Amino acid sequence: MGKTSRARRDRGAAETVVADVDGGRAELVPDRERPRARTLLIDGAPQSHVDLDDPSHLAFEYQRRFGHVADLVAPPGRPVRAVHLGGGAFTLARYVAATRPRSTQQIVERDAALVQLVRRELPLDPAARVRVRSTDARAGLAKVPHGWADLVVADVFAGARTPAHLTSAEFLDEVRRALAPGGVYAANLADGPPLAHLRGQIATAAARFAELALIADPAVLRGRRFGNAVLVASDRPLPLAELTRRAASDPQPARVEHGRALTDFTGGAVPVTDAAAVASPAPPPSVFD
Repeated sequence: MGKTSRARRDRGAAETVVADVDGGRAELVPDRERPRARTLLIDGAPQSHVDLDDPSHLAFEYQRRFGHVADLVAPPGRPVRAVHLGGGAFTLARYVAATRPRSTQQIVERDAALVQLVRRELPLDPAARVRVRSTDARAGLAKVPHGWADLVVADVFAGARTPAHLTSAEFLDEVRRALAPGGVYAANLADGPPLAHLRGQIATAAARFAELALIADPAVLRGRRFGNAVLVASDRPLPLAELTRRAASDPQPARVEHGRALTDFTGGAVPVTDAAAVASPAPPPSVFD
């Protein structure tokens, strides 16, 4: 890993840890309200937030939506087997370990230097059954045993964009192979007007899964701003009523689209294949202001 440094942003404040990682310049910035909490930024873009004292705390809106999915993938407290494509600061894996003890999890994070930084500065609970692999997300997914996972989460960004090879129907074929019967797939999708990427991803998932739902800020769905949406897919009926209730109760309320409304939202978009796949659009600079 490259050079690591520590700096104080304000007199008396906790130290910000800065390091060069494969994906750029990483910063672990202290949370003034939570003594052992840090926000991970890569090249100035917020990636994730972790509170070592309370791993069940999810600060970012898209992470809370992932948390709702993880809460509803099985009865409360029951251990699950989860695969996390994209590690960040291991936020959701920590959440699952805290809320579903004895769960078995795999994190696939290509940035080995970032993994080292997070392991050192924000160590995982030694009791958590979490394995971390430093490899490409699709290559790591291919090593997951057939039908192993109750939950597969995709939250992979390189330069604030989802790589093209993680947006295709062939990629979702690998997701389906790794999922147990009735397992759930959840993906963090980022897009802005005219929402062509988001519509294409919904169409692609609809070609591979029987049941879909999309959790997003209404302003994003209307194409008024760039933002994140969480796509949820399965071959079994999704807990739509509870997802809707939880999303609406968040500090930043979201809407859950499904069924005919979600089909209409795609506007005739066609499934994405490996041959035609492109990375998700880059966010405008104002998103991180």
